[in-house]
Amino acid sequence: MKRIFLFLATNLAVMLVLSVTLRLLGVDRFIGASGLDLGSLLVFSLVVGFTGSIVSLLLSRPMAKWSTGAHVIAAPRSADEAWLVSTVRRLAERAGIGEPEVAVYEGSPNAFATGAFRDSALVAVSTGLLQEMSRDEVEAVLGHEVSHVANGDMVTLALVQGVVNTFVVFFARVVGYVVDSTLFGRDGDERQPGTGPGFYVTVLVCEIVFGIGASMIVAWFSRQREFHADAGSARLLGTPDPMIAALARLGGLPPGALPQSLRTFGITDMPAWLGLFASHPPMEARIAALQRARHSTTAPTWSR
Repeated sequence: MKRIFLFLATNLAVMLVLSVTLRLLGVDRFIGASGLDLGSLLVFSLVVGFTGSIVSLLLSRPMAKWSTGAHVIAAPRSADEAWLVSTVRRLAERAGIGEPEVAVYEGSPNAFATGAFRDSALVAVSTGLLQEMSRDEVEAVLGHEVSHVANGDMVTLALVQGVVNTFVVFFARVVGYVVDSTLFGRDGDERQPGTGPGFYVTVLVCEIVFGIGASMIVAWFSRQREFHADAGSARLLGTPDPMIAALARLGGLPPGALPQSLRTFGITDMPAWLGLFASHPPMEARIAALQRARHSTTAPTWSR
């Protein structure tokens, strides 16, 4: 309920901020005189900006299963599967969330969590992760993914994506309308302003440029949630050592390839040159953050 309220409040806040800002700058008067309905554009931008991210969030679990070929463990068929399910159940209880579905998929070392709701999420690990890591390290990775669910990271990321999408759609069309009306308008031209080639070309260019900036914002939020999930794993296990060991091992292993839609929810060690576009911090930075927290006088108490 809190996240639903946050979602609605964010929608309203975006509309309010855009409306007030443009009124203070006098943009609404300039655009209104040219015939552009600012209110309708705001609604259109919100619908377009949020629809894709929300639909993707709601379909994330079935799409994840389909795209990775993940096998959901309905009834454990081996001791390893039984341990995996019981470990996720125990971590979920500690985190105060409903028991997620647990799945395994074929691939190199990786794991992800997805789902629109805290009490009906999916946690999946690859066969490579289970084979290459000790149980303590696998448990730390599972704690990381469970922390993502408990923190509502999937909803938060969808929310952030929707907000930045709204800004991209809105401002690209405002700029396109202004360019078309100013540079391509001619006396005696009977066409409606904002319907000429200048509008469409400018909107396309602006959506690309603004979209690049938006992707950096989303990536920044994604990197912050990785640090929080690492710390969450340490709290769930009572110590940061298994998570540090898991990150160190993953840093020396090639992360398993995930579908594009799941990459921000998996484990990855992006090259440093990607910088502002990386969805995950470097493994070294994540390990250092856990070590600083362990040795800090203000560090949390790692207790079960």
